[in-house]
Amino acid sequence: MLNSANEVAVAFERQRAHLRAVAYHLTGSLSEADDAVQEAWLRLSRTDPAVIDNLTGWLTTVVARLSLDHLRARTARREDASLLDPLVSGPDAVDPEHEVLRAEAVGLAMLVVLDSLSAAARTAFVLHDVFAVPFDDIARLLGRSPGAVKQLASRGRRRVRDGVPPADPDSGRRRAVADAFFAAARDGDFDRLLSVLDPDVVVRADLGPASALEILRGSDAVARQAERFARLAQEVRPVLVNGGPGAVALRGGTPYAVLGLTVAGGRVVALDVIADPARLRTLSRGSRTPAT
Repeated sequence: MLNSANEVAVAFERQRAHLRAVAYHLTGSLSEADDAVQEAWLRLSRTDPAVIDNLTGWLTTVVARLSLDHLRARTARREDASLLDPLVSGPDAVDPEHEVLRAEAVGLAMLVVLDSLSAAARTAFVLHDVFAVPFDDIARLLGRSPGAVKQLASRGRRRVRDGVPPADPDSGRRRAVADAFFAAARDGDFDRLLSVLDPDVVVRADLGPASALEILRGSDAVARQAERFARLAQEVRPVLVNGGPGAVALRGGTPYAVLGLTVAGGRVVALDVIADPARLRTLSRGSRTPAT
């Protein structure tokens, strides 16, 4: 049992990384994840620790409920679709702050699929399949029966299975394919681009709130777009984006796009691009990009 305010604070800090990971998986937003964790601390500080039998479970439920509120508010506002916040680290190693956030290696492609689910289905799938929260606990959170929650989680599982291609397990191979893609784009070599792109490759580009999420499909169209994009980039620096290969494109030393690649079968099957200037300016809040 926690007997003092100091013990409560220490116990909470031990849970902080886990709680941020739960909130990030549920919302896809670093700022909303931080808000949920901070609010969970405020609620814990106002609660008698004697009534809490399982601190991890209690805090996870609080953060999940707050994250669910964010998801429902987002749906009510009917906001335009956008790619969610990436975790950007140097090319050689993932930042230690991101290790827990990347539980189960949630990539941008998976975040896009999760964002297509209802708030309830996303919550059921993430809490059960990623964080092993029992169905009975999720049922109480969602106000549904355990059977209904199992169906929601199954729906999310199918959507993820069908919508997220299994990435190559070899990180070195993934990086080699990504490097080949960026080199071919820089050189304007259309045939080399086609050789590293899956025929059904999809590009999702978030250009900012004034533009709808742009979707481009097919290797020919993507190769042509990559050539045009490369002509705008003065420098492309390799990074890890949610643990997968990616790059930061710079102009005048300032990032103007973050790109995350999904590589499967030795080819690029998905490319997620964030070029929203406002989001790029605040990216450092939850990411560690190479020094510019």
